[in-house]
Amino acid sequence: MKWIAWVAVAMIIFAFIGCRWKAAPAGGTHPTAVGAALVETSGGKQIGVVGTALPQPLVIQVNDEQGNAVPGAMVKFRGPGGVHFDPIEGVSDSSGQFTTNVSLGGVAGRYQIIASSKDKSGKEITLKLDEIATGYQQQLGYQLEQNYCSRCHSSESSPQRVSNHDNLEVKPHEFTDGETLNKMSDADLLSIISHGGPSLNRSPLMPPYGSTLSKAEIQALIAYIRVISDPPYKAAGVVYAQQ
Repeated sequence: MKWIAWVAVAMIIFAFIGCRWKAAPAGGTHPTAVGAALVETSGGKQIGVVGTALPQPLVIQVNDEQGNAVPGAMVKFRGPGGVHFDPIEGVSDSSGQFTTNVSLGGVAGRYQIIASSKDKSGKEITLKLDEIATGYQQQLGYQLEQNYCSRCHSSESSPQRVSNHDNLEVKPHEFTDGETLNKMSDADLLSIISHGGPSLNRSPLMPPYGSTLSKAEIQALIAYIRVISDPPYKAAGVVYAQQ
């Protein structure tokens, strides 16, 4: 009977070791090469909902000094509190790329994501990317923008909407045009959306929406404009997600 007990013990030990082997990440996490630069392949400047994963994964490519892709280089990610990466680090694949899924924090705003690697001297090389998290108010503003504004304020057409931007004599500003819209106060934006362009001596092609949208809806639209602004809108007293 002793031999049966020894066999049982051996099987338990083997199973334990086997489980530990299986826990090792597939493909390995030990770098076999280094690069000279990081490049965004896709996934930057996305707009997501607070506390949820971004719609598309973030894909980073490692390149050498000549711009060639480098397989087997370590890539790591970091960001503000509340941001999660899946996975947070790993080595670039055969095409020199590494992919992670990003979930933003619980505060609406702009989040700065940093991808990093090491060059041949051991120096850290980084790439900074911005992602945007929207709360309920900004999400409402986005829906209003799609329904009432984008046909004229966006120059890009889609299968669902044909842009009228290029047909207008005075081209409306894109909602991401922070160089222009950041200089306007919330009161100015409220006035021009409510009463049309002439309220601020602007083009009469901008119609009034005060009888179409409620004040709360117009404020939601302004909140959306502020959060997608490029460069970022920074008002006194506002706490930004990346700080």
